Amino acid sequence: MSDSAAPAPEEPKKSKKGLILIIAGVVGLLVLVVAVVLGTLYAAGVFDAKVDPQAQLEAGDEEHGDAKEGHEDKKEEGKKEGKEGKEGKKEEGKKEGHEGKKEEGKEGGAKSKKSPEAAKFAYTYFQIDREFLVNLTGSKKVLSTQLAIMTHYDERVVENIKKHEFALRSVVLDVLRQTTEADLAKPDYRKQLAVKVRDEMNNTLEKYEDFGGIEEVLFTSFIVQ
Repeated sequence: MSDSAAPAPEEPKKSKKGLILIIAGVVGLLVLVVAVVLGTLYAAGVFDAKVDPQAQLEAGDEEHGDAKEGHEDKKEEGKKEGKEGKEGKKEEGKKEGHEGKKEEGKEGGAKSKKSPEAAKFAYTYFQIDREFLVNLTGSKKVLSTQLAIMTHYDERVVENIKKHEFALRSVVLDVLRQTTEADLAKPDYRKQLAVKVRDEMNNTLEKYEDFGGIEEVLFTSFIVQ
């Protein structure tokens, strides 16, 4: 009987060993679960650096401010360019007006002989000393007359008359000798004759001096014999 009862003490050892294996299995399983959970969280980005909402808001405000400043800069630049363009057109208009006046002045200078002075002076009279003596057309009668001229312009008109006296006498004689006795009977003939003489004298002066200036011709003597 003593031989059969000896192996009984080995059962506690087997029970203890099985418990250790169970604990190790549970611990390994827990480690595996924790590893899986941590891996999942890491993959989901849970452990990435958290963004401060206030910093994100401030960054958004800075970007908005930069955009607003850029818009304001473009707006100011557009206003500046528009102002510069307006000033440029204004200056160009002034320049063109100045050039136009300058060119007009040059053209006026080129025609200065036709108008020696912009402003007219007081009445100036000049008596032609030598008389004009012609035969009337179709008659034996003779017309003897003396002339004076009136002008508002300066002494150059008188100087031109003296300078071209012979040419002027020739054209005046041509006009006077066309007179007939019938013409002398007309009430206004002397006025008409004075206008013809004035026009021919001015045409002659314009031919040689580019300016006439005689405004009226006056008969200071008018005798028919």
